[in-house]
Amino acid sequence: QVQLVESGGGLVQAGGSLSLSCAASISIFSINSMGWYRQAPGKQRELVATRITSGETTNYADSVKGRFTISRDNAKNTVYLQMNGLKPEDTAVYYCFAKIGLRGYWGQGTQVTVSS
Repeated sequence: QVQLVESGGGLVQAGGSLSLSCAASISIFSINSMGWYRQAPGKQRELVATRITSGETTNYADSVKGRFTISRDNAKNTVYLQMNGLKPEDTAVYYCFAKIGLRGYWGQGTQVTVSS
C-alpha cells in the first residue's frame, strides 16, 4: 500500500505557472513509476506526464510538451509537476499516480483552474 498526498493546485491566469507536489508514503525506490493525470469536467482522465523512478525516462502528453516538467526528489519521496505557460484548457483536477508492479495507486486530486 502507498498513500499519495498532492498539493499545489489553485487558480492562475492564462500564461501563468503552478507547481504541483505529490508525496509518497513509502520510499520512491519501491515505486516503479509515478506521474500525473488530469480530468476535466465531462472528459475522461488523461495522462499528463510520467517518469520512471529509477531513471530519467519521462513521458508527456503532446498537449503539455515544452510547457510542463516532471521531476522528483528522492530524499523526500516526492514527484513534482512544474506547469508553465498555462492555458484555460489545462483546467482540470490533477491526480498523482504511482505504479508498483501491476498495481496502481491514486492521490485524492488537486484542482487547477486557469482563467482566460
